[in-house]
Amino acid sequence: MFDYLLSEPARGLVEEVRDLVRWVPREMVLAMDRDEIRFPKEFLQEAGRRNLMGCRYPRRWGGRDLDWVSTCAVMEEVGTLGYIFACVFGVGAELVCDAIIQHGSDAQKENYVKPLLAGERFAAECLTEPRGGSDFFGTTTTAERQGDHFILNGQKRFIVGAEGADFFLVYARTNPNAPAHKALTCFVVDRGPGVETAYRYGLMGCRGGGAGRVVFRDVRVGPEHIVGELDGGYAVFNTMMIPERLGTAAMTIGAARPALDVATGYTTRRKAFGSTINQFQGVSFQVAEAAMLLDAARAMIYTTARAVDTGQPTNLVRRLVSETKKFVTEACQKAAHNSMQVMGGIGYTDIFPVERVVRDLRLASIWTGTSEVMSMITAHEWYREYAQRRSGQVARDFESDAASSDAVEEKIYE
Repeated sequence: MFDYLLSEPARGLVEEVRDLVRWVPREMVLAMDRDEIRFPKEFLQEAGRRNLMGCRYPRRWGGRDLDWVSTCAVMEEVGTLGYIFACVFGVGAELVCDAIIQHGSDAQKENYVKPLLAGERFAAECLTEPRGGSDFFGTTTTAERQGDHFILNGQKRFIVGAEGADFFLVYARTNPNAPAHKALTCFVVDRGPGVETAYRYGLMGCRGGGAGRVVFRDVRVGPEHIVGELDGGYAVFNTMMIPERLGTAAMTIGAARPALDVATGYTTRRKAFGSTINQFQGVSFQVAEAAMLLDAARAMIYTTARAVDTGQPTNLVRRLVSETKKFVTEACQKAAHNSMQVMGGIGYTDIFPVERVVRDLRLASIWTGTSEVMSMITAHEWYREYAQRRSGQVARDFESDAASSDAVEEKIYE
Protein backbone atom coordinates (compact mmCIF):
# COMPACT_ATOMS: atom_id res chain seq x y z
CA MET A 1 0.00 0.00 0.00
CA PHE A 2 1.02 3.60 -0.57
CA ASP A 3 -0.49 4.72 2.74
CA TYR A 4 1.44 8.00 2.63
CA LEU A 5 -0.76 9.13 -0.26
CA LEU A 6 -3.89 8.81 1.85
CA SER A 7 -5.58 11.34 4.07
CA GLU A 8 -5.79 10.66 7.81
CA PRO A 9 -9.46 9.55 7.61
CA ALA A 10 -8.60 7.27 4.69
CA ARG A 11 -5.71 5.67 6.57
CA GLY A 12 -8.00 5.02 9.50
CA LEU A 13 -10.59 3.49 7.20
CA VAL A 14 -8.00 1.20 5.61
CA GLU A 15 -7.07 -0.08 9.07
CA GLU A 16 -10.75 -0.85 9.66
CA VAL A 17 -10.89 -2.78 6.40
CA ARG A 18 -7.77 -4.73 7.36
CA ASP A 19 -9.56 -5.71 10.56
CA LEU A 20 -12.51 -6.94 8.48
CA VAL A 21 -10.11 -8.96 6.34
CA ARG A 22 -8.68 -10.59 9.49
CA TRP A 23 -12.24 -11.34 10.67
CA VAL A 24 -13.15 -13.45 7.62
CA PRO A 25 -12.82 -17.14 8.50
CA ARG A 26 -10.52 -19.29 6.37
CA GLU A 27 -13.38 -21.73 5.84
CA MET A 28 -15.49 -19.03 4.18
CA VAL A 29 -12.77 -18.44 1.59
CA LEU A 30 -12.42 -22.17 0.89
CA ALA A 31 -16.16 -22.87 0.87
CA MET A 32 -16.72 -20.12 -1.69
CA ASP A 33 -14.05 -21.55 -3.97
CA ARG A 34 -15.71 -24.97 -3.64
CA ASP A 35 -19.07 -23.35 -4.53
CA GLU A 36 -20.52 -24.46 -1.22
CA ILE A 37 -21.20 -20.82 -0.37
CA ARG A 38 -22.98 -19.40 -3.36
CA PHE A 39 -23.19 -15.81 -2.17
CA PRO A 40 -21.33 -14.36 0.86
CA LYS A 41 -24.20 -12.58 2.62
CA GLU A 42 -22.50 -12.95 6.00
CA PHE A 43 -19.44 -11.09 4.72
CA LEU A 44 -21.48 -8.22 3.26
CA GLN A 45 -23.60 -8.00 6.40
CA GLU A 46 -20.44 -7.66 8.50
CA ALA A 47 -18.95 -5.08 6.12
CA GLY A 48 -22.19 -3.11 6.34
CA ARG A 49 -22.33 -3.39 10.13
CA ARG A 50 -18.84 -1.86 10.23
CA ASN A 51 -19.87 0.93 7.83
CA LEU A 52 -17.13 0.01 5.35
CA MET A 53 -19.10 0.08 2.11
CA GLY A 54 -19.58 3.08 -0.15
CA CYS A 55 -17.13 5.30 1.72
CA ARG A 56 -17.25 8.07 -0.92
CA TYR A 57 -21.00 8.58 -0.68
CA PRO A 58 -22.69 11.13 1.59
CA ARG A 59 -23.13 10.21 5.24
CA ARG A 60 -26.83 10.92 4.77
CA TRP A 61 -27.12 7.74 2.73
CA GLY A 62 -24.69 5.61 4.73
CA GLY A 63 -21.30 6.61 3.31
CA ARG A 64 -18.38 8.51 4.85
CA ASP A 65 -18.01 11.54 2.56
CA LEU A 66 -14.56 10.42 1.39
CA ASP A 67 -13.17 10.28 -2.16
CA TRP A 68 -12.03 7.99 -4.96
CA VAL A 69 -8.49 7.73 -3.62
CA SER A 70 -9.93 6.37 -0.36
CA THR A 71 -12.22 4.03 -2.27
CA CYS A 72 -9.34 2.56 -4.25
CA ALA A 73 -7.41 1.90 -1.05
CA VAL A 74 -10.45 0.13 0.42
CA MET A 75 -11.02 -1.95 -2.71
CA GLU A 76 -7.40 -3.07 -2.75
CA GLU A 77 -7.57 -4.25 0.87
CA VAL A 78 -10.85 -6.11 0.34
CA GLY A 79 -9.29 -7.76 -2.71
CA THR A 80 -6.61 -9.42 -0.58
CA LEU A 81 -9.31 -11.81 0.67
CA GLY A 82 -9.84 -12.98 -2.88
CA TYR A 83 -11.02 -11.37 -6.07
CA ILE A 84 -14.61 -12.52 -5.65
CA PHE A 85 -14.92 -10.85 -2.24
CA ALA A 86 -14.05 -7.53 -3.84
CA CYS A 87 -16.37 -8.26 -6.77
CA VAL A 88 -19.47 -8.71 -4.62
CA PHE A 89 -18.41 -5.84 -2.34
CA GLY A 90 -17.96 -3.52 -5.31
CA VAL A 91 -21.01 -4.51 -7.34
CA GLY A 92 -23.40 -3.39 -4.64
CA ALA A 93 -21.49 -0.74 -2.72
CA GLU A 94 -19.96 0.92 -5.78
CA LEU A 95 -21.73 0.11 -9.03
CA VAL A 96 -25.39 -0.06 -8.12
CA CYS A 97 -25.06 2.59 -5.43
CA ASP A 98 -23.25 4.91 -7.80
CA ALA A 99 -26.05 4.81 -10.34
CA ILE A 100 -28.70 5.58 -7.74
CA ILE A 101 -26.64 8.20 -5.88
CA GLN A 102 -25.83 10.10 -9.09
CA HIS A 103 -29.09 9.67 -10.98
CA GLY A 104 -31.75 8.37 -8.62
CA SER A 105 -34.40 10.08 -6.54
CA ASP A 106 -34.18 10.62 -2.78
CA ALA A 107 -36.83 7.94 -2.36
CA GLN A 108 -34.67 5.47 -4.28
CA LYS A 109 -31.63 6.38 -2.16
CA GLU A 110 -33.66 5.86 1.00
CA ASN A 111 -35.16 2.57 -0.14
CA TYR A 112 -32.13 1.04 -1.83
CA VAL A 113 -28.83 2.77 -1.03
CA LYS A 114 -29.15 3.03 2.76
CA PRO A 115 -30.03 -0.63 3.35
CA LEU A 116 -27.47 -1.73 0.77
CA LEU A 117 -24.60 0.12 2.45
CA ALA A 118 -25.81 -1.14 5.83
CA GLY A 119 -25.52 -4.74 4.64
CA GLU A 120 -29.25 -5.30 5.01
CA ARG A 121 -30.07 -5.74 1.32
CA PHE A 122 -28.02 -6.97 -1.64
CA ALA A 123 -27.92 -5.84 -5.26
CA ALA A 124 -26.70 -6.90 -8.69
CA GLU A 125 -26.08 -4.98 -11.90
CA CYS A 126 -27.70 -6.53 -14.97
CA LEU A 127 -25.81 -5.44 -18.07
CA THR A 128 -24.40 -8.41 -20.04
CA GLU A 129 -26.78 -10.39 -22.24
CA PRO A 130 -26.41 -13.71 -24.09
CA ARG A 131 -26.11 -11.86 -27.41
CA GLY A 132 -24.08 -8.92 -26.17
CA GLY A 133 -21.35 -8.23 -23.65
CA SER A 134 -19.24 -5.30 -24.75
CA ASP A 135 -22.02 -4.11 -27.07
CA PHE A 136 -24.04 -2.07 -24.59
CA PHE A 137 -26.31 -0.67 -27.29
CA GLY A 138 -27.10 -4.20 -28.46
CA THR A 139 -29.36 -4.68 -25.43
CA THR A 140 -32.40 -6.75 -26.36
CA THR A 141 -34.18 -6.68 -23.00
CA THR A 142 -37.31 -4.57 -23.41
CA ALA A 143 -39.58 -2.52 -21.17
CA GLU A 144 -42.84 -1.71 -22.92
CA ARG A 145 -45.15 0.93 -21.49
CA GLN A 146 -48.61 -0.30 -20.62
CA GLY A 147 -50.73 2.38 -19.02
CA ASP A 148 -48.97 3.74 -15.95
CA HIS A 149 -46.25 1.08 -15.79
CA PHE A 150 -43.76 -0.93 -17.88
CA ILE A 151 -43.62 -4.63 -18.72
CA LEU A 152 -40.04 -5.90 -18.59
CA ASN A 153 -38.91 -8.93 -20.64
CA GLY A 154 -35.47 -10.27 -21.40
CA GLN A 155 -32.49 -11.97 -19.86
CA LYS A 156 -29.06 -11.12 -18.55
CA ARG A 157 -26.16 -13.45 -17.85
CA PHE A 158 -22.85 -13.63 -15.98
CA ILE A 159 -24.48 -11.43 -13.34
CA VAL A 160 -22.41 -11.33 -10.15
CA GLY A 161 -24.84 -11.53 -7.26
CA ALA A 162 -27.72 -12.98 -9.25
CA GLU A 163 -28.05 -15.70 -6.62
CA GLY A 164 -28.22 -13.41 -3.62
CA ALA A 165 -29.51 -10.03 -4.81
CA ASP A 166 -32.71 -8.52 -3.43
CA PHE A 167 -32.92 -6.07 -6.32
CA PHE A 168 -31.33 -5.50 -9.71
CA LEU A 169 -30.13 -2.53 -11.75
CA VAL A 170 -31.40 -3.33 -15.25
CA TYR A 171 -30.91 -1.67 -18.64
CA ALA A 172 -33.77 -2.21 -21.05
CA ARG A 173 -34.85 -0.91 -24.44
CA THR A 174 -37.78 1.49 -24.04
CA ASN A 175 -37.66 3.35 -27.35
CA PRO A 176 -36.80 0.92 -30.18
CA ASN A 177 -37.18 3.56 -32.89
CA ALA A 178 -34.80 6.09 -31.33
CA PRO A 179 -31.06 6.42 -31.94
CA ALA A 180 -29.05 3.97 -29.84
CA HIS A 181 -28.03 6.49 -27.17
CA LYS A 182 -31.67 7.49 -26.62
CA ALA A 183 -33.24 4.05 -26.73
CA LEU A 184 -32.44 2.57 -23.31
CA THR A 185 -33.65 3.18 -19.77
CA CYS A 186 -32.14 2.12 -16.46
CA PHE A 187 -34.50 0.57 -13.90
CA VAL A 188 -34.13 -0.69 -10.35
CA VAL A 189 -36.13 -3.92 -10.18
CA ASP A 190 -37.02 -5.80 -7.01
CA ARG A 191 -36.78 -9.56 -6.88
CA GLY A 192 -40.37 -10.73 -7.16
CA PRO A 193 -42.92 -12.26 -9.54
CA GLY A 194 -41.47 -12.79 -13.01
CA VAL A 195 -37.84 -12.45 -11.89
CA GLU A 196 -36.07 -15.79 -12.22
CA THR A 197 -32.44 -16.53 -11.42
CA ALA A 198 -30.34 -19.58 -12.17
CA TYR A 199 -26.94 -20.37 -10.68
CA ARG A 200 -25.68 -22.33 -13.63
CA TYR A 201 -22.08 -21.47 -14.50
CA GLY A 202 -19.10 -23.70 -13.72
CA LEU A 203 -16.64 -20.87 -13.30
CA MET A 204 -12.88 -21.29 -13.65
CA GLY A 205 -12.41 -18.98 -10.67
CA CYS A 206 -14.17 -16.26 -8.69
CA ARG A 207 -16.65 -18.79 -7.35
CA GLY A 208 -19.10 -18.06 -4.60
CA GLY A 209 -20.22 -14.68 -5.90
CA GLY A 210 -23.65 -15.81 -6.99
CA ALA A 211 -22.87 -15.37 -10.70
CA GLY A 212 -25.83 -16.52 -12.73
CA ARG A 213 -28.50 -15.83 -15.28
CA VAL A 214 -31.41 -13.48 -14.58
CA VAL A 215 -34.58 -13.79 -16.64
CA PHE A 216 -37.39 -11.22 -16.60
CA ARG A 217 -40.80 -12.50 -17.71
CA ASP A 218 -43.55 -9.89 -17.86
CA VAL A 219 -42.25 -8.09 -14.80
CA ARG A 220 -44.39 -5.10 -13.87
CA VAL A 221 -42.23 -2.03 -13.13
CA GLY A 222 -43.58 1.38 -12.14
CA PRO A 223 -42.13 4.69 -13.37
CA GLU A 224 -40.82 5.37 -9.85
CA HIS A 225 -38.27 2.62 -10.53
CA ILE A 226 -36.62 4.51 -13.40
CA VAL A 227 -33.11 5.57 -12.45
CA GLY A 228 -32.48 8.92 -14.10
CA GLU A 229 -34.73 9.72 -17.01
CA LEU A 230 -36.86 7.71 -19.39
CA ASP A 231 -34.69 6.77 -22.40
CA GLY A 232 -31.72 8.14 -20.43
CA GLY A 233 -29.95 4.86 -19.68
CA TYR A 234 -26.86 5.89 -21.61
CA ALA A 235 -26.19 8.75 -19.21
CA VAL A 236 -26.31 6.33 -16.27
CA PHE A 237 -24.07 3.84 -18.07
CA ASN A 238 -21.53 6.56 -18.87
CA THR A 239 -21.05 7.62 -15.27
CA MET A 240 -20.94 4.02 -14.05
CA MET A 241 -17.95 3.23 -16.22
CA ILE A 242 -15.72 4.94 -13.65
CA PRO A 243 -16.66 2.68 -10.72
CA GLU A 244 -16.97 -0.30 -13.07
CA ARG A 245 -13.40 -0.01 -14.32
CA LEU A 246 -11.43 1.98 -11.78
CA GLY A 247 -12.83 -0.03 -8.90
CA THR A 248 -12.12 -3.27 -10.75
CA ALA A 249 -8.52 -2.25 -11.31
CA ALA A 250 -7.96 -1.27 -7.68
CA MET A 251 -9.25 -4.52 -6.28
CA THR A 252 -7.15 -6.53 -8.74
CA ILE A 253 -3.99 -5.25 -7.04
CA GLY A 254 -5.24 -6.54 -3.72
CA ALA A 255 -6.13 -9.91 -5.20
CA ALA A 256 -2.62 -10.30 -6.65
CA ARG A 257 -0.81 -9.36 -3.45
CA PRO A 258 -1.25 -12.71 -1.66
CA ALA A 259 0.37 -14.56 -4.57
CA LEU A 260 3.47 -12.37 -4.40
CA ASP A 261 3.52 -12.54 -0.61
CA VAL A 262 3.38 -16.35 -0.59
CA ALA A 263 5.94 -16.66 -3.39
CA THR A 264 8.34 -14.29 -1.64
CA GLY A 265 8.17 -16.32 1.54
CA TYR A 266 8.52 -19.59 -0.31
CA THR A 267 11.64 -18.51 -2.21
CA THR A 268 13.37 -17.47 1.02
CA ARG A 269 12.89 -20.99 2.45
CA ARG A 270 13.07 -23.34 -0.51
CA LYS A 271 16.60 -24.56 -1.20
CA ALA A 272 18.22 -25.83 -4.39
CA PHE A 273 21.87 -26.39 -5.22
CA GLY A 274 22.80 -25.55 -1.64
CA SER A 275 21.16 -22.09 -1.47
CA THR A 276 17.70 -20.64 -0.95
CA ILE A 277 16.31 -20.02 -4.39
CA ASN A 278 15.89 -16.28 -3.85
CA GLN A 279 19.69 -16.15 -4.24
CA PHE A 280 19.30 -17.03 -7.92
CA GLN A 281 18.59 -14.16 -10.29
CA GLY A 282 16.27 -16.32 -12.37
CA VAL A 283 14.01 -16.39 -9.32
CA SER A 284 14.60 -13.07 -7.54
CA PHE A 285 14.29 -11.06 -10.75
CA GLN A 286 10.81 -12.52 -11.36
CA VAL A 287 9.80 -11.61 -7.82
CA ALA A 288 11.26 -8.13 -8.34
CA GLU A 289 9.33 -7.72 -11.59
CA ALA A 290 6.09 -8.72 -9.86
CA ALA A 291 6.70 -6.19 -7.08
CA MET A 292 7.50 -3.51 -9.65
CA LEU A 293 4.32 -4.24 -11.61
CA LEU A 294 2.13 -3.98 -8.52
CA ASP A 295 3.79 -0.72 -7.50
CA ALA A 296 3.36 0.70 -11.00
CA ALA A 297 -0.25 -0.45 -11.05
CA ARG A 298 -0.93 1.21 -7.71
CA ALA A 299 0.69 4.46 -8.84
CA MET A 300 -1.53 4.46 -11.91
CA ILE A 301 -4.62 3.79 -9.77
CA TYR A 302 -4.00 6.74 -7.50
CA THR A 303 -3.14 9.08 -10.37
CA THR A 304 -6.41 8.22 -12.09
CA ALA A 305 -8.41 8.40 -8.85
CA ARG A 306 -7.02 11.87 -8.23
CA ALA A 307 -8.06 12.92 -11.74
CA VAL A 308 -11.61 11.82 -10.98
CA ASP A 309 -11.64 13.47 -7.56
CA THR A 310 -10.41 16.81 -8.91
CA GLY A 311 -12.93 16.92 -11.75
CA GLN A 312 -10.58 16.63 -14.70
CA PRO A 313 -12.17 16.77 -18.20
CA THR A 314 -14.40 13.83 -19.05
CA ASN A 315 -12.38 12.78 -22.10
CA LEU A 316 -9.16 12.67 -20.08
CA VAL A 317 -10.83 10.67 -17.32
CA ARG A 318 -12.21 8.21 -19.88
CA ARG A 319 -8.72 7.64 -21.26
CA LEU A 320 -7.05 7.35 -17.88
CA VAL A 321 -9.66 4.95 -16.54
CA SER A 322 -9.42 2.78 -19.67
CA GLU A 323 -5.61 2.75 -19.60
CA THR A 324 -5.64 1.97 -15.91
CA LYS A 325 -8.10 -0.89 -16.18
CA LYS A 326 -6.11 -2.54 -18.96
CA PHE A 327 -2.63 -1.97 -17.54
CA VAL A 328 -3.43 -2.84 -13.94
CA THR A 329 -5.39 -6.02 -14.65
CA GLU A 330 -2.76 -7.34 -17.05
CA ALA A 331 0.11 -6.32 -14.74
CA CYS A 332 -1.52 -8.14 -11.85
CA GLN A 333 -2.01 -11.25 -13.95
CA LYS A 334 1.69 -11.17 -14.82
CA ALA A 335 2.61 -10.70 -11.15
CA ALA A 336 0.55 -13.76 -10.23
CA HIS A 337 2.09 -15.70 -13.14
CA ASN A 338 5.60 -14.87 -11.90
CA SER A 339 4.64 -15.91 -8.39
CA MET A 340 3.51 -19.32 -9.56
CA GLN A 341 6.53 -19.71 -11.84
CA VAL A 342 9.13 -19.25 -9.10
CA MET A 343 7.33 -21.79 -6.91
CA GLY A 344 7.46 -24.45 -9.59
CA GLY A 345 5.14 -27.45 -9.43
CA ILE A 346 3.97 -26.86 -5.87
CA GLY A 347 2.54 -23.51 -6.96
CA TYR A 348 0.23 -25.39 -9.32
CA THR A 349 -1.39 -27.30 -6.44
CA ASP A 350 -3.83 -26.31 -3.72
CA ILE A 351 -1.10 -26.66 -1.09
CA PHE A 352 -0.66 -22.91 -1.58
CA PRO A 353 -3.34 -20.36 -2.61
CA VAL A 354 -1.39 -19.12 -5.63
CA GLU A 355 -3.27 -21.35 -8.07
CA ARG A 356 -6.58 -19.90 -6.86
CA VAL A 357 -5.26 -16.35 -7.31
CA VAL A 358 -4.18 -17.16 -10.88
CA ARG A 359 -7.61 -18.63 -11.68
CA ASP A 360 -9.47 -15.73 -10.13
CA LEU A 361 -7.42 -13.00 -11.78
CA ARG A 362 -8.07 -14.32 -15.28
CA LEU A 363 -11.46 -12.66 -15.03
CA ALA A 364 -9.96 -9.21 -14.40
CA SER A 365 -9.13 -8.37 -18.02
CA ILE A 366 -12.52 -9.65 -19.24
CA TRP A 367 -15.31 -8.33 -17.04
CA THR A 368 -16.41 -4.68 -16.78
CA GLY A 369 -14.79 -4.07 -20.17
CA THR A 370 -12.25 -6.27 -21.92
CA SER A 371 -8.67 -5.14 -22.47
CA GLU A 372 -9.49 -4.78 -26.15
CA VAL A 373 -12.38 -2.41 -25.44
CA MET A 374 -10.11 -0.44 -23.10
CA SER A 375 -7.56 -0.11 -25.93
CA MET A 376 -10.29 1.02 -28.30
CA ILE A 377 -11.41 3.78 -25.93
CA THR A 378 -7.84 4.82 -25.19
CA ALA A 379 -7.00 5.07 -28.88
CA HIS A 380 -10.14 7.07 -29.60
CA GLU A 381 -9.48 9.58 -26.82
CA TRP A 382 -5.75 9.81 -27.53
CA TYR A 383 -6.28 10.67 -31.20
CA ARG A 384 -8.91 13.23 -30.22
CA GLU A 385 -6.47 14.84 -27.75
CA TYR A 386 -3.79 14.86 -30.45
CA ALA A 387 -6.07 16.67 -32.88
CA GLN A 388 -6.94 19.24 -30.22
CA ARG A 389 -3.29 19.85 -29.41
CA ARG A 390 -2.43 20.28 -33.07
CA SER A 391 -5.32 22.62 -33.79
CA GLY A 392 -4.53 24.74 -30.74
CA GLN A 393 -0.78 24.62 -31.34
CA VAL A 394 -0.24 23.93 -27.64
CA ALA A 395 2.64 21.54 -28.16
CA ARG A 396 5.96 22.04 -29.88
CA ASP A 397 6.09 20.94 -33.50
CA PHE A 398 8.25 17.88 -32.84
CA GLU A 399 8.13 16.83 -36.48
CA SER A 400 10.35 19.75 -37.41
CA ASP A 401 13.12 18.58 -35.05
CA ALA A 402 14.79 16.43 -37.68
CA ALA A 403 17.80 17.31 -39.85
CA SER A 404 15.89 16.87 -43.11
CA SER A 405 12.44 17.84 -41.93
CA ASP A 406 12.13 20.28 -44.82
CA ALA A 407 12.36 17.47 -47.41
CA VAL A 408 8.63 17.68 -48.09
CA GLU A 409 8.96 15.61 -51.27
CA GLU A 410 9.79 12.60 -49.05
CA LYS A 411 6.74 12.98 -46.84
CA ILE A 412 4.27 10.93 -48.83
CA TYR A 413 0.98 10.04 -47.15
CA GLU A 414 -1.24 8.87 -50.00
